[in-house]
Amino acid sequence: MAEQRWTISSGSRFEEMAGYSRAVVDGEFVFVSGTAGYDFATGTIAPDAAGQARQALQTIEDTLKKADASLADIVRVRVYLSDREYVGEVSAVLRETFSPPLPANTTIICGFAVPEMKVELEVTALRRR
Repeated sequence: MAEQRWTISSGSRFEEMAGYSRAVVDGEFVFVSGTAGYDFATGTIAPDAAGQARQALQTIEDTLKKADASLADIVRVRVYLSDREYVGEVSAVLRETFSPPLPANTTIICGFAVPEMKVELEVTALRRR
């Protein structure tokens, strides 16, 4: 019997520091942790919210591929922003990324542990085989 529940790591220093996985795959569901706009290969982060959202989506897409899923399988996205002024530019990136059927979306304005972070995205995907 195949393992029903397993995890994926992206190699982020935050995963090790806080003791979590980038994603948990449980049956057909993939739960991707909040993903900031860091390029984990270079340790850099874009200065703008749109750039951070694009990088977070790239990390999420790479993670979903490891789970045999894609951005098209996302059924829910949670958007965390450090300031409401970023809603428009991050929404535009999401609009460019997703196509019908569009995922459910909740946007929250909050603070982050590090000042350079403007965006964090969390998604749930339902793999279709």
